[in-house]
Amino acid sequence: MKPQRVALVHDWLTGRRGGEKVLEVLAEIFPEAPIFTLFHFPFSQVSALEKREIKTSFLQRWPALRKHYRWYLPFFPLAVELFDLQKFDLIISSSHCVAKGIIPRPDALHISYIHSPIRYAWNQYFAYFAPSRLRFLAKWIIPLIIHYLRLWDVNSASRVDFFLANSQAVAERIFKYYRREAEVIHPPVDVDFFQPGEEISSGGDFFLIVSALVPYKRIDLAIEAANRLGFSLKIVGVGPEERRWRRLARENIEFLGAVSDEELLNLYREAKALIVPGEEDFGINILEAQACGTPVIAFGRGGAVETIQPGVTGVLFSELSVESLQVALDNFRDITFNKSTLRSHAERYSRRVFKEKIERYILTKWEEYQAKNQRQ
Repeated sequence: MKPQRVALVHDWLTGRRGGEKVLEVLAEIFPEAPIFTLFHFPFSQVSALEKREIKTSFLQRWPALRKHYRWYLPFFPLAVELFDLQKFDLIISSSHCVAKGIIPRPDALHISYIHSPIRYAWNQYFAYFAPSRLRFLAKWIIPLIIHYLRLWDVNSASRVDFFLANSQAVAERIFKYYRREAEVIHPPVDVDFFQPGEEISSGGDFFLIVSALVPYKRIDLAIEAANRLGFSLKIVGVGPEERRWRRLARENIEFLGAVSDEELLNLYREAKALIVPGEEDFGINILEAQACGTPVIAFGRGGAVETIQPGVTGVLFSELSVESLQVALDNFRDITFNKSTLRSHAERYSRRVFKEKIERYILTKWEEYQAKNQRQ
């Protein structure tokens, strides 16, 4: 029997990326569950989520939130701990930052789906906060804040009964940092929407990047490779690194900003390949491209090694360097990719498959938890 008093917790609702697509499915499974989130930018989500009961933290009212919410990072742990979840029997958190740190009732069940342990506190710390990137005061203040955040992050992991991870790479990080086991359920890919076009020929005259413009994505590597080799590169996405990366780019590189789903679909269909130059936790965009029959060139670490079959659905490169990416581009030109094979591979990660797996997992854990409580 499904639990009746369920709460969903998500870090924040500011745009629609992989984490939000997971939340959309959880919201379908539990249509009456309220959504708790640190802050919510209205109309940033699909209508099904916008219509839901969304409860925000005190941060929602703080100044300049929309433009500078990252400034408030030191207050995120407090904000999530102040959510009153005492009336809920089952809490499902969708977390890449602090959502897993909620305080459940002692007899409640808390399942946390982890997109990654806090990237800028752990595996991507130096991508964000290398000394060369920080001004004088920040060199002293930020390490102290992140040190506190790491301590809180490890401590709050004990409040989770069961961990889910979006990839084997993330499951390994969960064990490394929290010493907890996690089952892997890959996130959903909308293969019903992302489909190949009707044209027979494959590949246009440009390469594509679809990404948040943040440091660890290493889009600077692809920009430098495009500068050297002169190929056309289109970049979809927004983020704090955009101004810096625009200064690096030559005229053959185009920044498209945020695009509609329909525009993104056409870009996937028309691109020679999707380039993923940084380490991905999972990389839904990798499977979206493959669902459209488009191969992927990606850094061979993290989630990409789980979703790319070298020589069949894409090409991997081994080092975070322009030279290594250039070798991958050279190898890519010698391979003929089959659209049907790419499509079939992506269908293994469909939204339907994800929904079936995660619903079965949650209900199984709920039944086991109920039976255990009845025996005590």
